[in-house]
Amino acid sequence: MRYIRVLPRSAAPLAAVALPLALAGPAAAAAGISVSTSGTNVTVVTSACALNNGSWGTASLLGSGQTSFAQGRQVALTGTTTSQSAAWAGVTPGTYTVTVQCSNGVSAGSQVVNVSAATTPTPTRVATAAPSRGVAGGLGGATRDYGTLTLGVGAGLVGSAVIAGAWFLRRRPGPYRRY
Repeated sequence: MRYIRVLPRSAAPLAAVALPLALAGPAAAAAGISVSTSGTNVTVVTSACALNNGSWGTASLLGSGQTSFAQGRQVALTGTTTSQSAAWAGVTPGTYTVTVQCSNGVSAGSQVVNVSAATTPTPTRVATAAPSRGVAGGLGGATRDYGTLTLGVGAGLVGSAVIAGAWFLRRRPGPYRRY
């Protein structure tokens, strides 16, 4: 019977150090805030706050001349034990600081965000003609007509694969053949 050593001796101490670090990774990433913008909407997400007296906490959007949490546009956090969020709509373009304060008085963090002007899409005219060949299949429903050269090369590759496979299976040694 053969025995195979799974880990070399030098890898055991490395594994003993790496395992606690790997398990502690998500807990370290949970603190802080994440701010995103979409047009004139600003959203902040955190997982650092806990429910205290029926409230998760408050987020504040501070403009250029505002220096304290109370001066900004404040929104109550909503969410669950794993994720809390707040959002502001119709924010004018400019640079802002988003600050989150949990209901127990601890700051979850702050981040600077740049809001750019919202772009309005130009209206396009959509023709609603019936499809001539039924439902389009394939990747993502995209259709593309290939030329005869592309189809010929593809058929040649498939044909050569079939011939090579038959040749390989034919050359396999059978029970009646000797080496």
